[in-house]
Amino acid sequence: MTNHSNTFHEILNCARSLITAGGYNGFSYADISESVGIRKASIHHHFPTKADLVKTLVNQYRHEAELGLAHLERVCPGPGDQLRAYISYWQECIGDATKGYCVCALLATQIPVLPQEVVAEVRAHFRAISAWLTSVLERGAKLGCLSLLNDARTQAETFMATVHGAMLSARAYGDPEMFNAVTQPMLNRLVVSN
Repeated sequence: MTNHSNTFHEILNCARSLITAGGYNGFSYADISESVGIRKASIHHHFPTKADLVKTLVNQYRHEAELGLAHLERVCPGPGDQLRAYISYWQECIGDATKGYCVCALLATQIPVLPQEVVAEVRAHFRAISAWLTSVLERGAKLGCLSLLNDARTQAETFMATVHGAMLSARAYGDPEMFNAVTQPMLNRLVVSN
């Protein structure tokens, strides 16, 4: 990524927190200005419009997710372990409010009111996660360590929808354990016991 000023990153981090707390329409440049301690004109210098800001944020988030998935591939020995690590990551995030929530999952619930350039970035994020999950599931099925109920692509979409739905349920109930209650049975069905 391009080398940007600290202010640029502070604005993005603040916007990320505000989106996580209240969604796309739940914040303004005035909120960022107050939180970061800069003038609104400074925000407009970096991000002429709110759509530019959120598009950049989602693009950065996608890049972080890609790095995270590549890290999982390096440190986890097999497909089952990679799926467990992916779920564990979100379990930790849901249990610790300071780690945040999936920005793209939240924005996806607001697609009807989002600018199209933001929608395109959110959809690209979900396509990338789906492609990674599909490859993990295909490898696991070939190795005999994962038992798929459907083709890998459909199973990947089911996996992703279950994880994101579990995030929403945990948030709706105010109970981080709800995430595990939803995702663990799915993981148990997929991973073949040795």
